[in-house]
Amino acid sequence: MAGIGGSLARYAQRVAVDVTMDKIVSLSRRRGFVFPSSEIYGGLGSTYDYGHYGVLLKNNIRSLWFEAMVQERDDIVALDSAIILNPKVWEASGHVSGFTDPLIDCRTCKLRFRADQLEQSHCGRKPSKHPGEWKECDLTEARQFNLMFQTQVGALEDESSTAYLRPETAQGIFINFKNVLQLARRKPPFGIAQIGKSFRNEITPGNFLFRVREFEQMEMEYFVPPAEAERWYRYWIDERFNWYVKYGVRESQLRKREHSAEERSHYSSGTTDIEYLYPIGWSELEGVANRGDFDLKQHTEHSGTKLEFVGDDGERYTPYVIEPAVSIERIFVAMLVDAYDEEVVADRDRTVLRLHPAIAPVKAAILPLIPRNGDMVEKARGLYDELRKRHIVEYDDGGQIGRRYRRQDEIGTPFAFTIDDHTLDDDTVTVRDRDSLAQERLPIGAVRAWLEEALERPWRTPKA
Repeated sequence: MAGIGGSLARYAQRVAVDVTMDKIVSLSRRRGFVFPSSEIYGGLGSTYDYGHYGVLLKNNIRSLWFEAMVQERDDIVALDSAIILNPKVWEASGHVSGFTDPLIDCRTCKLRFRADQLEQSHCGRKPSKHPGEWKECDLTEARQFNLMFQTQVGALEDESSTAYLRPETAQGIFINFKNVLQLARRKPPFGIAQIGKSFRNEITPGNFLFRVREFEQMEMEYFVPPAEAERWYRYWIDERFNWYVKYGVRESQLRKREHSAEERSHYSSGTTDIEYLYPIGWSELEGVANRGDFDLKQHTEHSGTKLEFVGDDGERYTPYVIEPAVSIERIFVAMLVDAYDEEVVADRDRTVLRLHPAIAPVKAAILPLIPRNGDMVEKARGLYDELRKRHIVEYDDGGQIGRRYRRQDEIGTPFAFTIDDHTLDDDTVTVRDRDSLAQERLPIGAVRAWLEEALERPWRTPKA
C-alpha cells in the first residue's frame, strides 16, 4: 500500500553529476561530517576534526575492516602498539635515515614543494604555472626532508630524549612478532592486524583528507613461508579489492596497478596499488606489498633478538611478509565520492549519498509527520527507543517532512519511518527507501524485524 503522498520514484530523474572535491568538502561541512581543525584560530594546514556523522562513518569503516580481517578469520589476530616507540625501532627500519622527500623552497613566494612533484604543484604567484616556470621563480636546490615528527620524552631535552611519533603502524607489529608467535600460538601463514593513528610531516598535504599529516591507518602484516609469498601476495590483492566492491564502491571506479621495479621500495619484490578514480584522478586507495623478510631481519640485527619461526620438526626460517595497508581517510573520501549523487525529484533538486547501508552513519530515521501532535510524537519516540538499542538511528522532528527527508538523504540514511495519521488509526508506519524513493506501509510492531532484514539484504548502488 502506498504511503503518504504516494511514491515519488516515478518522478525522479537522474542527472549527469560531476563529482568535484569542492562538492564533497561542501557536503561534509554542511552536514557535519568534517570540519577544519582549530578553525576559530585560523586553522592548521590540512588538519581536520570529525563531526558526529563523520565519527559514525569512520566507526563503520573501521569495524567492517576489522570484521573482514580479524573477526571472520582464524589466521589473523589483533594488536594495538604504542604510538611512541623506542627510537631504535626507527633506526632499524630505516626511517631515521631514509624516510625523506626531496624539498625545495621558492624564495619569491616563500612556498615549499616536493622536488619530485613539481608537475602537480602550482606557482604561488602564478597558479597557471608550475614552480620554476614563471620568470620570477627562484627555487633552491633540493634537500632531503625527514617526514617523521620529532618529540622529546622525559623532563630533559637532549639527544637521549629524542623520540618520534610513528609514521606507520607496521613497525609496532614487527617488533611484537615473537610475542604473538608464542602467546597466540600461531604459525605461518598468519597475520597481525592493527588500527591506529600515524603521523607524517608531509611537505605538500592537501586535497581535503586525501593527504594529511595525522591519519588513521589500518594495516595487516601477513607472515608466510618464503615459498608461498607470491601466492599470498596475489590472494590479498584480490581479497582487498573485493572488499571495496562488497561495500558498494563501483568496480568501474577501481583498478589494480602493479608498481614497476623503479617505483618499488628496495625491499619489495612486488607492490600493487588498489586505485580509485578520485576527483583528482586515479590515485592510491590501498597498497598491497610483498615486503620479503626485510623488516624481521632488520629488527633481528639491531635488537639481537631472533625474529624467526621454528617448527616442531626443527624447521627454521624468517617469514616473508605480505602487507595490505590503507588509511581510513582515503576510504572515507572514496566512499563519499562514490556515493554522491544528484537528481531532480518533482522539479526539485535532490542531493543524496547512496552509501551501502552497512557503511551509512545512520541506519534509519524516525519522523513524526506533525511534530506538534503529541500522539504521533509518543509513537515515534517509542519506535526510536526500540530501534536505537540495536542500531544507530535518528529521531528528527525539525521542520517540514520534505526537508527532513532531504537532510537524511544528504547523510546517506537508507530508510525513514514516518509516523502519521494512519499510524494512530491502525498502528502502521510508512517506510521510505532512500535510493528508489519507494514507500510502503508496515505494522509498527514489525519495523524492528523489517529493518534487521533490510540491512542484511544484498545492495548494489543505483549509480552502477
